[in-house]
This record gives sequence, structure tokens and C-alpha cells, in this order.
Amino acid sequence: MSSQNEGSIVALVQSVLGEDAGKAALDALAIDPALLAQSGPTVSRAAFAMAMNVILFHDLLERVPSGAAYVADTLARGGRVMFDHGALRTIRFADGPTGALPAGEDAFTRIFLPLGYRMAALYPLDRLKMTGRAYVHVDAPEAIPQFFLSELHVDRFDPEFGEAATRIFGTSRDPLDAPTIALLDRYAAGEPVGFDDAATALPVIVSAFDRQHEPPAFADYELLLSRSNEAAWIATEGNAFNHATDRVPDVAALADRLKAEDRPMKPKLEISATGRVRQTAFRADSVERLFADRDLRTVPGSFYEFISRDIDPDTGRLDLAFDTGNATGIFAMTSAKA
Repeated sequence: MSSQNEGSIVALVQSVLGEDAGKAALDALAIDPALLAQSGPTVSRAAFAMAMNVILFHDLLERVPSGAAYVADTLARGGRVMFDHGALRTIRFADGPTGALPAGEDAFTRIFLPLGYRMAALYPLDRLKMTGRAYVHVDAPEAIPQFFLSELHVDRFDPEFGEAATRIFGTSRDPLDAPTIALLDRYAAGEPVGFDDAATALPVIVSAFDRQHEPPAFADYELLLSRSNEAAWIATEGNAFNHATDRVPDVAALADRLKAEDRPMKPKLEISATGRVRQTAFRADSVERLFADRDLRTVPGSFYEFISRDIDPDTGRLDLAFDTGNATGIFAMTSAKA
């Protein structure tokens, strides 16, 4: 397939999802026309990053019925989703990799940095024994979705927790093959990347946003759950999108409407210390997961989030920051104890 006669993003998305599913995924999102217009024999890092995000958003909707229903309703009302950011969780041991995966966030910075992302801010999530980092795209920070990438620090828990974490996450494989890593190196070096090479690498990179370890033993899952909802969630869902977020003009008004429609809403808004960033979410949808004992059990899956951002008066631009308190409150949507 070539992108000579259509935009690179459209062609890349359809090369992975197929024509019909790709069109549906693209039609659901409000994408900057300048990005959609990019075409030709090579694929920019911005176009690749946007295509990757379209596919990841589509994947989340496949796993989150409440989010898919909301998006379908939004489209029926004549709207589209402004995809603000996706969130994912990783595991970091005190030393060494996570199985065959690079340690913690390193498993994803090797993807983000070559594709034009930079770390915008660090957010200590001490109550959760985690650290969050925001990654924003250099070329189009307001148009290309950000990533909120968090690490759970195993060494901040007790030795029994660490042993269970090692048994689970020590089985992780690395989904990136040598040709894909070489392609990322080319992006990092500023070298041109042809469409066919980009289309070959894209599904491999997308596969990194998934569970890479073997199904956990239920006893180990329960042990992690007794200390950390977030660790237990990673045990079943891995590095899949924890949530995807719709940037809306008035999240408070939207939340009131969705509550009136009996949607599975978070009880209250999270408001940043500046007051400029306001967030809420649906509660996580339940999913069935197979454990090592071959039993199928119901656990929290991913969820759909909403955010409103105001202009930062110091910059005159949209405030793309996050907030530690907001993040801690939003993370509770995947609590198995809720």
C-alpha cells in the first residue's frame, strides 16, 4: 500500500485496521487538518505518532463498552472526540529490566522520544507508590495526544509483594523486533522513513501497548491487590491503555448530563491546584481474564475519561499540564475494591 494518493495518517491507520474499521476510527476523532494533509513517499514522525494514537484509541473503545457507547452518542449528536491523552502503567524494579522488557517507562520512552515526544513534567504519585510523567509532542503539542506514563515502584513495597511481582512481571517478553527498533533509530536520527517501512513497523509498535507477561497466578494477583490496586491492574491488563481522554469545553456540564443519563460516572470532578484543568471519568468496565490456574475471573478493565483545559495566562496557550491530585483521584477508577 502507498500513501501517494491519500494522506499518510489515513493510509497507515487503514493498513492496520482495514478500510472500514480504519475509516470509523478516523471519523470518530477531530484530527488537525494539517496533519491529515501530510502525504507522499515518506512518513513524518508526527503523522506516524498520530496514526498510532488513532489505532490505540480504537483499541481502547473495543475494550471499554461504556466509552464506545459515549463516542457513538457523540457522533450521533454531530460531534467528534478531541483525543487529549492516553495513559499507561509500567512496572519498575529496583534494579534491572522487567523480564525481557526495558525497565519501567524505558519500555515506552524508546518509542515516544524517536517519534517526537518530550517529557513535559514529572508528577510524584507518592500515595500510590508511583511516579507519573507527561509526554507531549514537540511538533504539534495541542493536536497530537499526550501520554501520561506512570511507573509503579516495586521496591517501595514489602519483600512478599516484590516476590509476587517478580513471578508475574519477570515473564515479560519484548514485542519490539530488530527492524522496528531500527526504524525508531531512523526517526531519532531525523532520517526519512518510507511509507512501507512505517506501515510494517506500526502494528509491531502498537503491540507494545498490551500485556507482555504470562497470566498471573490468582494467589499472586490477590497478594498484589491487597497492597496496590494499580499493581493488580497491571497484572491482568499489562501496558494497555489504562484510559483515553476526551478534551471537552465544559466537563462539569457534560458530567451533569451523563449522570442524568445514568452513565457510570465518577461521583465528583477532579480540579487541579491552578483550577485550569478539570477531569472526571466513567468507572472502569469489568472484563474477564484468564489466570494461570485456567480460571476465568472478572476484574477491572480500562476506562474512558473527560478533561477540560483552560488557557494558561502566563503563556496564552492551552494549559496542557496534569495534576498529582487529579491523577491520584482518576486512578481510583480501576480499583477492584471500589
